[in-house]
Amino acid sequence: MNFSILIIFALLATTYAASVVSRSHSYTLASRALRSATNLTISNKIIAPDGFLRSATLAGATFPGPLIQATKGDHFAINVVNKLDDDSMFKSTSVHWHGLFQNGTNHMDGVSFVTQCPIAQNDSFLHSFDVPKQAGTYWYHSHYSTQQCDGLRGPLVIYDANDPLSYLYDVDDETTVITIADWYHIVAPVLRHIIGVKANSTLINGLGRYTGGPKSEVTAINVEYGKRYRLRFVGMSCDPSFNVSIDGHNLTVIEADGILTEPLLVDSLQIFAGQRYSVVLTADKLVDNYWLRALPSTINSTFLGGLNSAILRYKGALAEDPTTNQTKSIMPMLETNLHPLSNPGAPGIPEYGKADINLNLVVNNTGGVFSVNGAVYNPPTVPVLLQILSGAQEATDLMPDGNVIVLAANKVVELTMVTNGFGAPHPIHLHGHAFDVVQSGGNSFFNYLNPVRRDVVSSGAEGQQMVMRWVTDNSGPWFLHCHIDWHLDAGFAIVIAESPSDTRKHLKGLPTAWDDLCPIYNSLTPSQLGAVNSYEEAANITTLLLPN
Repeated sequence: MNFSILIIFALLATTYAASVVSRSHSYTLASRALRSATNLTISNKIIAPDGFLRSATLAGATFPGPLIQATKGDHFAINVVNKLDDDSMFKSTSVHWHGLFQNGTNHMDGVSFVTQCPIAQNDSFLHSFDVPKQAGTYWYHSHYSTQQCDGLRGPLVIYDANDPLSYLYDVDDETTVITIADWYHIVAPVLRHIIGVKANSTLINGLGRYTGGPKSEVTAINVEYGKRYRLRFVGMSCDPSFNVSIDGHNLTVIEADGILTEPLLVDSLQIFAGQRYSVVLTADKLVDNYWLRALPSTINSTFLGGLNSAILRYKGALAEDPTTNQTKSIMPMLETNLHPLSNPGAPGIPEYGKADINLNLVVNNTGGVFSVNGAVYNPPTVPVLLQILSGAQEATDLMPDGNVIVLAANKVVELTMVTNGFGAPHPIHLHGHAFDVVQSGGNSFFNYLNPVRRDVVSSGAEGQQMVMRWVTDNSGPWFLHCHIDWHLDAGFAIVIAESPSDTRKHLKGLPTAWDDLCPIYNSLTPSQLGAVNSYEEAANITTLLLPN
């Protein structure tokens, strides 16, 4: 898609704006929810979630993608079918099941050039894996360059019939899953070349408004007086974090990133890209409409005119915008106050630097390019897993110097990260594991007794230190990266290769289709890959460009 077409879209959006009246949409995922065995078709479609028309890359032809529902212990068999055809965006794809450990199925993790080659246009790949022990709130998204920022993101929930905290809530279904995402009016292949990208709007369950745009629909979450709701917040951002609150209501946090926590009463919580929280809301206020607010960390963000907002609507209230006011938060959620409900305690000797393996990572930024211990991450042409299965075992065999760390099996790892330069705090995600955050960014103390256990953690502000621990009990290459997609694309990542010598025997059968992905992808022409002129289009917008 060239910029003349974008201009036409903008004009169409202006026309569209004139016809839009103030209204809200009672959003439900029930009509298009999928089960754990399904086809998931990836295609392009023109949508206007905030009133601005643009082509997007979507799962199931919607934004967010359809909710994938499962019950604890279910087998997953998700066939990702690539029907992408928009030349302005990437036409290959991959889908990552964020937060699922993939123990024994590293090849199903869905990470381009780490665990597989991308799925080419008009091809498909069946993701078949078990999730025997996990339950909670997860999500799926593209893990191919910055493609998720064009729309390939959706929620995934694994329900537990024996949830030990079920006594705290009455309702937990499709209507209580709440996705929060940033949205862009220019396609991601263009934006990925620009330093300092800012989102145009915040979409809550796929609806929102942008500055200067129409008063388009916002989402209404329906509740009934006297009932208690488990709201599952999914932070599917490409960049900003969001400070979330609901006017007049407190929230009780009971889950962080798929791990149940001891109940914690708060009146606001910050959700970084990739993070998920379950909170219990008691609908005990006057029957009315209340603003649900998700203020992005983007400079100068406001709630003016319903920006960055949705509606909590009590049954019996009029279908109108709320008039409620935001009050100052006096009980914000602090990560250090979150503690696992079951099996608390970090592994290993409870003292800093006394793990079996102690890693120190320093992140820097130069001219918009990120490095970890001096190395800028560049995706290899041959996926790391394929290299390991071909016999490569040492870091120097696998990737350019500094892009991979090889760890021995069944060791306690303590990773210390300090981030310098532009862009902090960064949401740090480790694939294949949940980890114990023994020191949260910005805190001077350590907690080995009952630290929060999760899979995405804030690095803290510039120059601050964050420390995590986990056990290397899941052989295979696992991605460790900033979950701000623009930062990952600009080099903020490293591969953790756990016990490569054990990987082949740890895997539960490699399908022929997995072997076929690379030859098919490697045969593609530039036009078949898509986004051919993205750098030139970025140069037409700004001179603040990353190296091509």
